[in-house]
Amino acid sequence: MKQSPAPTAFGRDPDAFEVFYRAHVRAVETFIARRVDDPHVAADLTADVFVAVIERSHTYDPRLGNEVAWLFGIARNVVADRLRNRARELRAVSRIRGRALLDEDSLAHIEARLDAERDARRTLTAMACLAETDRAILELVSVDGLPLADVAALLGVEPGTARVRLHRARQRLASVLADEDTLTLTTQEA
Repeated sequence: MKQSPAPTAFGRDPDAFEVFYRAHVRAVETFIARRVDDPHVAADLTADVFVAVIERSHTYDPRLGNEVAWLFGIARNVVADRLRNRARELRAVSRIRGRALLDEDSLAHIEARLDAERDARRTLTAMACLAETDRAILELVSVDGLPLADVAALLGVEPGTARVRLHRARQRLASVLADEDTLTLTTQEA
C-alpha cells in the first residue's frame, strides 16, 4: 500500500487528505461499528472523525506515534464526546434529512459492518464496568489493534507501564465477562 501523506499537509493539500481518507476510512468504519449499533449514527460518526482530522491536522506529531495511532485517538475522542454529550443528539434531528442521502447499498454495507462487530460491542459493553484507564488501553490495543508502543505514546506513558496496565486490564475484563456469563447461565436455568 502506498504511504499516505502526513496529516499536517491536509490544510494545504486536499489531495493529501483524500489519499489519507481512502487509506484509513475502512479502519475508522470498523472502529465506529464496534462502538455503536445504529448505521446512521455510525455514518455520522465516521464523517465527524474525518472532519476532526482536518481540524486537528496541525496537532499531528510523528514523534508521538504514527498517523494511525493519532487517527484512532481522534476517533476515540469523537465517539466519547458523542456518548458523553447528549446535546449532540439534538443536532442529530437536523441530520435526519441527510440520512435520505444513504442509498440502500450504503445502508446495507453499514448494517453488515455493524453485524460483524456485534461481539466486539458486547466486549466494549463489558468494558464499561472498568476504570477509564483500563478501557482506554484495552480498546486501543485489543479491540483496535494498535501496537502497544503507539498506545503508550498516545496515552503518555512508558511502554513498560502500558504493558503492565494492559495485562491488568485484560485480567479485570476477563473477570467481568466471566461474571456476566455466570449471570446469564443462572438466569437461563431459573
